[in-house]
Amino acid sequence: MPDNSRSMMQRCSNRVPNLSHYLTRNTARWPQRPALHWKDRTWGWAELDQRVSALCCALHNDLGIAKGDAILVQAQNSNQMVETMLAAFRLGAVWVPCNFRQAPGETAFASLKSNARVFVCDAEFRDQAEAVRLERPDLKGVVTIGETDFGLDYEGLVSAHAGSQFVNEPVAYDDPCWLFFTSGSTGRPKAVVLTHGQIGFVVVNYLADLMPGTGEQDASLVIAPLSHGAGLQLIAQLPVGTAHVLMPGGGFSPAVAFELIEQHRVSNLFTVPTIVKRLVEDPAVDRYDHSSLRHVIYAGAPMYREDQKNALEKLGNVLVQYYGLGEVTGNITVLRPQDHSLEDGPQARAGTCGTERTGIEVSIQDDDGNLLRPGETGEVCVVGAAVCAGYLEDEAANSKSFRNGWFRTGDIGHMDEERFLYLTGRASDMYISGGSNVYPKEIEEVLLAHPDVSEVAILGVPDPQWGEIGLAVCVANTGKTVTEAELSTYLSGKIARYKMPARYLFIEEMPTSAYGKITKKLVREHLQEKGLI
Repeated sequence: MPDNSRSMMQRCSNRVPNLSHYLTRNTARWPQRPALHWKDRTWGWAELDQRVSALCCALHNDLGIAKGDAILVQAQNSNQMVETMLAAFRLGAVWVPCNFRQAPGETAFASLKSNARVFVCDAEFRDQAEAVRLERPDLKGVVTIGETDFGLDYEGLVSAHAGSQFVNEPVAYDDPCWLFFTSGSTGRPKAVVLTHGQIGFVVVNYLADLMPGTGEQDASLVIAPLSHGAGLQLIAQLPVGTAHVLMPGGGFSPAVAFELIEQHRVSNLFTVPTIVKRLVEDPAVDRYDHSSLRHVIYAGAPMYREDQKNALEKLGNVLVQYYGLGEVTGNITVLRPQDHSLEDGPQARAGTCGTERTGIEVSIQDDDGNLLRPGETGEVCVVGAAVCAGYLEDEAANSKSFRNGWFRTGDIGHMDEERFLYLTGRASDMYISGGSNVYPKEIEEVLLAHPDVSEVAILGVPDPQWGEIGLAVCVANTGKTVTEAELSTYLSGKIARYKMPARYLFIEEMPTSAYGKITKKLVREHLQEKGLI
């Protein structure tokens, strides 16, 4: 084949739909159907499309933003947050959303790492805007959601370009569209490069594995920040025209969530296990009609068996668990509603996070990259189109995380004969006591079966005799008390003696991340701040 023909075929085969094409398509098919509900406002697909085009024109014509430029965003969930995402995609630019709770120095780091050309933020983030300006003296501008004296007014820009059209920029499979910052356990966050082609695959995967049958008649409740997994959940439903309902600000309220579920006949939501636990333990679960729910999707952390059973009793057979990382755009395994069981026994497969997602292959590998057999414990590794293009300008991290074509998750686990995956924990969570490896998750599972225990996190802490010992940090159920002696007796005979926690601490509530996750890093930092370890 002539070289010029081969080159032409390669160019044609690399072209993929711009993710904002789905907004264009929805506008043509369902211009007046609701696309977004927030507070007392509803935006139809045509109105949302017009606002996104106006924002594109403002960013391109007024600020010079072009394909490949990074748009840094720090904002809470709002219609503007959704619009910045879709505008970045339409421009062929790179959306760089930040955790809205992060400090000015952290935002400045993100601006430097991403080479941000413009910063869009809520009006309350003056300090972050100043930090970004100092870090990026060539920044083209700051745009604020809400009028301020330190940035261009977002709504003013949109109004100035009302009625303008902006055509979706042509994109290739490997064109970056989202720079996703990991919340690593140590050091600075790493910037994961997500592409139009990669997320295009993820869209199909989500609809096939997590929300089959979802369409324009459905509504999805957005609980978690759009800067992370909830953003993917929204993008995945764009092609089928699902409406999205944003929770109001001011902290999570189970009662408000159930009110919105009833009002909008919400059929799916995405959250983390701690929020599912709050939902089903709140009296509002019995006051509102939630029969429209078909898929209550949880991820980001394990859901303990007792919490899982309680959720099944209250919500019905609607739970969907997935396991994934930002680097794999949440695409590793799925535990479908039919794989959940209220009854204990073999059919419950307690502790599993499911089987491989469509188009994904999982393997368990030892330290040398050898594939392990069913039942053998090692590192969870994955290949498939959902795996990211790598970390931005971080060859050390890329070298460590990719081996023989496999992405190394850093999670430890095993698969059974039917390829159901069981996670033992993060490699970084493991501690060594008396020469033996201890993985906290299996001990936490046992403790959480105790009727008076609500939450548990087990940490390895230094010990002069054993090297490290287990410290069990516990939260009791409301109105209950539990003692160290009681829990030690409860564990006796259920786990090996070397795995038994040597110390127990009881606190009123667990610290959680901005996304509702309980991480060992946060628990350890909380205890250090309190002088407890």
